[in-house]
Amino acid sequence: MDIRTFIQVLIGLCILGIILLLILGVRSIRSARGLKFFRMRRDRMVRGWRAIFFSVFLILVVFAVGRFGEPIAYQFFPPTATVTATPTITLTPTISLTPTISLTPTITLTPAVTDTPTITPTPSIPLGVEVLFESTVTPGPDAIFSDLIFTQGIDEDFQPQAPGEIFQNPVGHLYAVFTYDGMTVGAQWTALWWRGDDLVNFETAPWEAGTGGYGYTDWNPPPEEWLPGEYQVQVFVGHEWKSVGFFTVEGEAPTAEPTATATASATPTPTRTATQTPWPTITRTPTVASQTPYPTLTPTTTNTSLPTLLPLTPTPTLTRQPLATPITPTVTITRWPTPTRTATPTP
Repeated sequence: MDIRTFIQVLIGLCILGIILLLILGVRSIRSARGLKFFRMRRDRMVRGWRAIFFSVFLILVVFAVGRFGEPIAYQFFPPTATVTATPTITLTPTISLTPTISLTPTITLTPAVTDTPTITPTPSIPLGVEVLFESTVTPGPDAIFSDLIFTQGIDEDFQPQAPGEIFQNPVGHLYAVFTYDGMTVGAQWTALWWRGDDLVNFETAPWEAGTGGYGYTDWNPPPEEWLPGEYQVQVFVGHEWKSVGFFTVEGEAPTAEPTATATASATPTPTRTATQTPWPTITRTPTVASQTPYPTLTPTTTNTSLPTLLPLTPTPTLTRQPLATPITPTVTITRWPTPTRTATPTP
């Protein structure tokens, strides 16, 4: 009988005793009321109330044993892990019938399936996890761990509240509970969570609990990381493998909600367009009214200078027309020459 079974049997006996004491106490009090003699009536009343008080005491004992009995018992009697033997599969050879008449076969039959035994590798710690070791304490060779119990909740005494081996999505927070004994405080311990051949979670740290008792390793990823499939959890002390457990997750994992990402929009680049306005050609035609016999002069003034270009900006630039400076032409009047008359001599 283990400690847990003993505690349950003790609680059951106490409950049975409580019921009997209550019945006896009530009957004793009722029967005392019908007695005529004072001393007999008083003795029977005292006996009845004593039975009731003792039943109340047993109620307190049941509560204390159920609440604190098992953890206290494990402090004096550390739990011992139960070693489960792994059965090996032995192939049974089939009996070959030898015919009495030997016929020469024309076709040799080749078996389609050949039974090849598979080799199960011993679990080991990946190098990426091993480089994170911090402890220099040598683990004790007598450290043992029990089989892992998977549960979605534990109480303050590390007792599983919803154990199982198959979990439906969404799984949430999952615990792997175990008992241990012979541990060395400060020794490095490691727990690896595998989904198939993928390492999905791990924890490794120096051991800080006692030498024996209850412990657990847990994983609480985002809901979308609980992919359906076969999972296993491996426990190591130092580099030595101590325990392993298996569980299954069924159902599709919840889809992660998309996160809105702000996208910066491109700012349009203004295009600068330079417009060059040439200077106008100014043609002035002066007319002299008083000198009609003289020739009319038509001066033409052409300004070929170009304006200075200003720096262009993205905003429109008003280009003003240049102001023409009035040019006053100077008119030179040339008089006609006076004809010279030459006298011709008369012969």
